[in-house]
Amino acid sequence: MILLALLYALYTGIVHRPLQRVLAERRSKTEGAIEKSRADIAAAEARTAEYEQKLREARAVVFRSQEVRRHAVLQARTHALNEARSKAHGQVQAAKADIERDRAAAEQGLPAEAAALAQEIVRRVLQPARVGP
Repeated sequence: MILLALLYALYTGIVHRPLQRVLAERRSKTEGAIEKSRADIAAAEARTAEYEQKLREARAVVFRSQEVRRHAVLQARTHALNEARSKAHGQVQAAKADIERDRAAAEQGLPAEAAALAQEIVRRVLQPARVGP
């Protein structure tokens, strides 16, 4: 029995306690590594969420700037279209005025021209016919 007690004491002192210490140290390192991994995963998820939020914000800024540019282009287009319509309307009015002036000038010159043509016709009709060359 003493031998068994001595063997148990030696086993406990030489093998069991150092083995328990090594196993406890290994367990703490493993659990520490697991906790560190969990912390790293949580940090990565937080950075991913932050990146996605910044990406959404950047997209919103780009979308707003595109909308501002699109609105400015539409305004410029509308302004150019209105100017072109106004210029075309002015040209049409000027052309109508020119046509009206030409018509009035033609009406004024028509009686005199008709009289001149009538005189020419009368002169040729009443002119004696020439015989032979």
